[in-house]
Amino acid sequence: MSNKDFNCQPVLSGNTLRLEPLAQSHFEAMLEAAGDPKIWEGHPSRDRFERAVFEPYFASLLATGKALAVIDVQQGRVIGGSSYYTPPDQPDSIAIGFTFLVRAHWGGDSNRELKRLMVEHAFKRYDRVFFHIAPTNIRSQKATMKLGAEHLYDAELNLSNAAKLWKCYALTRAKWEQSSIC
Repeated sequence: MSNKDFNCQPVLSGNTLRLEPLAQSHFEAMLEAAGDPKIWEGHPSRDRFERAVFEPYFASLLATGKALAVIDVQQGRVIGGSSYYTPPDQPDSIAIGFTFLVRAHWGGDSNRELKRLMVEHAFKRYDRVFFHIAPTNIRSQKATMKLGAEHLYDAELNLSNAAKLWKCYALTRAKWEQSSIC
């Protein structure tokens, strides 16, 4: 199945969140949302909260044409971002990643709603969604397993600017439909 027909930048709306195509106009709000060092503690880029590090990261997301800004509907402000992408080792598949949320929205309704919106959109086209998580990012690994995703394998993949080791998870449509999050 080809990714060319999949809309990687839909506008998705839930009860508390709106996901919209990432635009240059989101930069300052995204930088503000990413400015908490604790967001990046378990991440390979632990200094991503710094403007000099975040700016090229944002530019790379923008250049993909597949990234989304996550907006808190009630507050009307950007609280994070996420992206669809094609896994390098599964070229006929779709993955969700490069996700972050402000800490006030961790582990609660916002995180569940974000994943629900993105996963259900992906399942309109695909039977399986991949997630690639750094071995050091235990919090994200646990959150991904709560969705019903299973760890399939570890692989050295180039997901951005260099090949690194990733824990590769997949969530099937059948498992999602059985889970309590949907």
